[in-house]
Amino acid sequence: MDLDYFFAQAEELRRPEIRGRPVVVCVYSGRTEVSGAVASANYVARSYGVKAGMPISWAMKLLEGKDAVFLPVDKQYYSELSERVFGVIEQVGATLEVVSIDEAFLDLTSLTDGDFGRAEEIASSIKRSVLNETGLRCTVGVGPNKVVAKIACDRAKPDGLLVVRPEEVKAFLEGLPVEELPYVGKKVSERLRSMGIETIGQLAAVDPQVLISKFGEALGTYLHLAARGEYDEPVVPRTGRTQLSRIVTLKRDSRDPDEILAQLEGPMARLLEEARRQGYLCRGVGIIAITTDLKTLSRSRKLKEPVVDLEAFRRNVASLLNELLGELGEVRLRRAGVKLFELERAPGQKTLGDFVGSS
Repeated sequence: MDLDYFFAQAEELRRPEIRGRPVVVCVYSGRTEVSGAVASANYVARSYGVKAGMPISWAMKLLEGKDAVFLPVDKQYYSELSERVFGVIEQVGATLEVVSIDEAFLDLTSLTDGDFGRAEEIASSIKRSVLNETGLRCTVGVGPNKVVAKIACDRAKPDGLLVVRPEEVKAFLEGLPVEELPYVGKKVSERLRSMGIETIGQLAAVDPQVLISKFGEALGTYLHLAARGEYDEPVVPRTGRTQLSRIVTLKRDSRDPDEILAQLEGPMARLLEEARRQGYLCRGVGIIAITTDLKTLSRSRKLKEPVVDLEAFRRNVASLLNELLGELGEVRLRRAGVKLFELERAPGQKTLGDFVGSS
C-alpha cells in the first residue's frame, strides 16, 4: 500500500481550494527564499517535469505562470495522517509492516488461504476504508511476495489496484526494465545494462553465479531471485508505535461539544483498553477533527502524568474539543477522533524481544 503523492495530497486535503493546481511541498534550507529541494509534488506539477529531490528554483522555473502552490513540509501533520491510515489498515487484522510514512506491506495469507480473489476484495476494501476514514487516496498492489506486490503497486499509481497471481508473475515481470525492481538504483541498472541486461526477463535468465561474481553474494542472490519472482522476504510486524488513535463518523454534522464528546466515549474507552493491553503508558492526549469540507484539524497536549483512567482521558479530550470548536466559528464537524501519544512501556512490561532474548 502506497499513499499517492502523500505530502502534496495531504496539503490538498486540508486546502481543498488548491486542488487542480500544481502543488509542490518543499524542504527549504533557509539560505534564500528559494533554496532547498522538492519533497513531494502532485500529478499536475509532475506533468510539467517537477520531481522529488529537484531544487526548488528549478521547479519554480518549470511552473512559471502555471498558478502553482509551493508549501513547506509539515512533518507533524503528515505523521498524524500517516498514523491514522495505518490505524485503519490494522483493523483488517493482517500482519502490517510499515516501511515509511506513506508505505506499508501487509501479509494477507492468514485471511485468504492463498485465494487471490479474496485478496483483491480485501485490498479494495482497504482503499475504500482509507479514503472514507482519512480522505486520502492510495494505491495497492497484490502479489505472492513483497517484490511483486511493490512493482504492481508502482505500476497501478495513482489510486489504483493491481493483482498479480502466481501464474502471472513471469509474464508480468519479464518485459519490465530492470530499474523497476525494488532496490535497483541508477548505478546497479547501469552495470546491468553494460552487461546487455535491460529487462527483468533477461536478468532472470542470467546464471546466478555470474550475478554473485559481479555484485557480491547478497545483492547477486537478490537480483536473481527477485527477477524470477521468487524473493520471498517475510512481512515483519510493526513495532515501536508512536501513537494510538480512533476516529468515528458523527451521527450528524455537529459543532456541539457535548454531542461530539458523547460519541467519543466508546472510542476513548477502547483506545485506553488497547494501550493497557499493549503495555503502554501515554503522556499525550489529542483530538482529531474532520470538518464538513474535509479539512483535517487536530489539537494535542503533553501531560505531566500518564493517562491511567477514562475520566482523565475524557477531561482532557473535552478541554481540547472546546478549544478547537471555539476557534472554528460556525464550522461543523463531520468526523471526530481521539489519540494517545508519547507512548512508553509500563514498568515491568516485557516485550517479545525480552522473551526471545532470554530463551
